[in-house]
Amino acid sequence: MEFRQIQNTDIRASRIGLGTWAIGGWKWGGADDDAAVATIHRALDSGINLIDTAPAYGQGHSEEIVGRAIQGRRERVVVATKVALEWDERGEPWRNASASRIRKEIDDSLARLQTDYVDIYQVHWPDPATPMEETAKAMQALYDSGKIRAIGVSNFSSVQMNEFAKFSRLHTVQPPYNLFERAAERDILPYAMAHSLTALTYGALCRGLLSGAMREDSTFKGDDLRRADPKFQPPRFAQYLRAVSRLDEFARARYGKRVLHLALRWLLDQPGVGAALWGARRPDQVGPVSEAFDFALDANAKAEIDRIISEEVKDPIGPEFMTPPGELMPH
Repeated sequence: MEFRQIQNTDIRASRIGLGTWAIGGWKWGGADDDAAVATIHRALDSGINLIDTAPAYGQGHSEEIVGRAIQGRRERVVVATKVALEWDERGEPWRNASASRIRKEIDDSLARLQTDYVDIYQVHWPDPATPMEETAKAMQALYDSGKIRAIGVSNFSSVQMNEFAKFSRLHTVQPPYNLFERAAERDILPYAMAHSLTALTYGALCRGLLSGAMREDSTFKGDDLRRADPKFQPPRFAQYLRAVSRLDEFARARYGKRVLHLALRWLLDQPGVGAALWGARRPDQVGPVSEAFDFALDANAKAEIDRIISEEVKDPIGPEFMTPPGELMPH
C-alpha cells in the first residue's frame, strides 16, 4: 500500500480508499450488511485505512455499516464522511449547506459512525441557496471544536473552492475522476496542487465500467443508478466496452495486469491525485487493489491509453447525470 499525508494535517491516508456508496444500497440495488462489514474488514486488513462514506448513501445506512465495522479499530481508520445533502420522502437528495443543517448532520453522523470525531468532513455538493460564507464558517467551527480533523469539499469548482477558502481552512477536494471522466484535469487538480489541497478522487472504475466485468448484455435492476447513466445506454455503452477490451489487452501485454489494475495505477500516477476511492461491497472485490502497486505508467503508456480511448469512444460524456437538485426548502 502507498500512503499520502493529507496536506497541512497529521492525517496519513492510504492512496486507495474504500468508497461505500454501494454498501449503503441506495442506487445500487440494495445492500447486504454482513457482506459490507466483511468488505470493510478485508480492506482494513489489506492496508487500506481511508474509508469514505456519506449520510446520503442509503439515508444513513452506509454510515451505520461503517460504524459497525470499525468498532475496535477506530484508531487505525481515517473516516471521511460528508454533509449538506438532505432527502425527501422518496429518499431523493437535495442540497442544503446551511449552518443549521451542518450542525445537525455532524451529530447525526457521529452517532451512526459510533465515534466522537470525523477525520475528514466534506461538503458533499455546493448549495447555491446558501451563502458560501455561512457554509464555510460552519465547517470551520466544527474544526475548531475538535469534532472534525480536516475540512473538505466535494464536487466544487475552483471558483467555489476559492470562495470557500476565504472563510475557512480547506484540506481536501473530492472530484469525480477516472480514465473516462477527466474534467478534473482542467481546473480542479491544478487548483489543488497550487493551493496545497489533497485530492481524493472518486469513481475510479467509472461505476464498474472499468472493472472488465461488463458485457453488452449486462443488465441493472431496481434503483441501480446505471439504468440512468448515459454511458450504459446504446450507442455509448458499446463504445466504452470496446475501449475497455482494448485497454485490458494493453494491460495484459505490457504489464501482465488487467484493465482494473491499469485504471487504478493510471489514477495514482496522475499529477495532483492524493488518493483514489475504490467502491466495493463484497470482500473479493478488494483483492485486486494490491496489484496496483508493483508497476508504474510512463509517458508512452499514458499516450497509448489516450489513443485507445479516443479511437473507440466517439461520443464521450461525463457524470453530470448524478448531479442532485438544489435546495429542498427555503433556508
